[in-house]
Amino acid sequence: MSTQDATDQAAGAVFSALADPTRRHLVRLLRERPTVTASALTDELDMTRQAIAKHLAGLADAGLVHGERRGRETHYALTPAPMSDAMVWMAEAGGRWDQRLDRLEREAGALRGT
Repeated sequence: MSTQDATDQAAGAVFSALADPTRRHLVRLLRERPTVTASALTDELDMTRQAIAKHLAGLADAGLVHGERRGRETHYALTPAPMSDAMVWMAEAGGRWDQRLDRLEREAGALRGT
């Protein structure tokens, strides 16, 4: 797999994980503290521990959170690097579209004689 394909795949995983509003809410909660357990989040959210654990696993699959087992609980922490990588991907994709639109505008202007 090329580096470009790997970057696209990683960005896609982040976008997919963040497409869910519950997962975005979990990211906001994780931003506010160094670590949190699924059990602790059940006190704040109207969800079961199992549902929260499922969403945390989705975020972990995208590399957005890291779980560390401590005794009987797993403590989750936000790992924002994949989000930054996805933002870079968006900026690059947006730049390519800007270039295409500029070229289209120049060509349309040439056809109009302006």
